[in-house]
Amino acid sequence: MINQQHPISVPQELLNQWCRWEPKQTVDGLWRKIADNSAQWGADQELEACHCEVSFWGGKGIADRLQATRRPKPPSLKEQALERLMNLEQGTNPPGFNDYDTIRRALEALPND
Repeated sequence: MINQQHPISVPQELLNQWCRWEPKQTVDGLWRKIADNSAQWGADQELEACHCEVSFWGGKGIADRLQATRRPKPPSLKEQALERLMNLEQGTNPPGFNDYDTIRRALEALPND
């Protein structure tokens, strides 16, 4: 199964420390999303600065490879659907709602020609 979670996430212990005045269920919900999004935004800003610096000193090709390695693009809906379809054909995983939903969304995204 494809994991679309961002590679940067705040550790639970740190989140608990930051939100020690909040009830546990709040820390696991809204504050988790805020903390993860903040960490991701900061990391993306740093990566962008590194990309600019490496582009200047090492060339755009090296900078682009650095960025692609550190922030790989998530698979497209088409790629996800093809992977799910392949798994269904091979019987490697029992079919689930997410498999059919992904394939359905990919088909719905196609033009009606």
